[in-house]
Amino acid sequence: MREVYVVDAVRTPIGKYAGALAGVRPDDLGAHAIRELLARTPGLDPALIGDVYFGNANGAGEENRNVGRMAGLLAGLPVTVPGVTVNRLCASGLEAVIQAARAIAVGDLSVAVAGGVESMTRAPYVLPKNDRPFPAGHTELYSTTLGWRMVNPRMDPQWTVPLGESAELVAEKHGITREQQDAYALDSHRKAARAWQDGLFDAEVVPVSVPARKGGPVVVARDESVRPDTSAEALARLRPSFRETGGTVTAGNASPLNDGAAALLLVDEEGLRATGREPLARISATGVSAIEPHYFGLAPVEAVRRALAKAGRGLGDLTTLELNEAFAAQVLGCAAGWPDLDPAVLNPRGGAIALGHPLGASGARLAGAVAHQLARRGSGTGVATLCIGVGQGLALVLER
Repeated sequence: MREVYVVDAVRTPIGKYAGALAGVRPDDLGAHAIRELLARTPGLDPALIGDVYFGNANGAGEENRNVGRMAGLLAGLPVTVPGVTVNRLCASGLEAVIQAARAIAVGDLSVAVAGGVESMTRAPYVLPKNDRPFPAGHTELYSTTLGWRMVNPRMDPQWTVPLGESAELVAEKHGITREQQDAYALDSHRKAARAWQDGLFDAEVVPVSVPARKGGPVVVARDESVRPDTSAEALARLRPSFRETGGTVTAGNASPLNDGAAALLLVDEEGLRATGREPLARISATGVSAIEPHYFGLAPVEAVRRALAKAGRGLGDLTTLELNEAFAAQVLGCAAGWPDLDPAVLNPRGGAIALGHPLGASGARLAGAVAHQLARRGSGTGVATLCIGVGQGLALVLER
């Protein structure tokens, strides 16, 4: 098996729902990430890229027809560079990185681009075909922005509860209070704001130029969802979003709806020489797991354990663990399953509650974040991991 290296990783700023990136198509957003990624390695001939792997969780709108291939073409890659789109819901971007790394490890490729994209703003409504001609009006229109749609009636109803209700179940299971969730959310915003202030995202975020209604284009350079001015009092005033009585999950302690893209350049030893660069990190191991769908938020616990076991590492060896913050309750529930983890290494620059969660891009963002943190330190072991709707977890170990 060949060693697999992360040469570079970029991401766009993460836009709010109906925010600064609302006017950018997802295929264009993905193309921008790829174009900027490769511009930072000018010595690499793009024709050497063996494949483009891109994650996307929706696939129902402008990213249809294989957004991995479309983004590559729009980025100006040679038409001979293929592309594929993968879907593991919230972990689609990390799945793309893992599939690209696996292809390199077994010798199928020497150079690959992997990433992900999502525009939750531009996700369309979909209308199923009629199953009978009359009477009219019996077909339901679904939003594809987030969550279940067109559910198979044979599925256990417990498995198809809303994602926020799943977070409530996790909170009940682990005795996690509303106050604990709000405190975690506040800390996420503070860490993210501090990281931006300290320039910790400068090495990975590539600005996006967006056409404006008046005047010239507007450059979007920072994540829109970070709230440095939020407070415990402001979070406490928010009403529960999923349970009217006894609910603890709110818009403030859950990740928002977002738009964004991310991309990584992966290589083997031969590809590394072609780039003329030193890698950020080396990919060491992966892990995947599955549990009851209604407790999906806890699935990273086992996925991380499996990945670390393959790498010959333990939780105590980690210098950073980037866990996607779908909900504060889910993060706190996972942390309870990792009693040996130093809390200081968990999402040290804030997480999705503050930064945002563009579904198909988030896994690639996390992998890139870990790689950049390891490069900044000069050594260490890090993990990128996400919970996944319908009860799955995925993890990637990187080392330097």
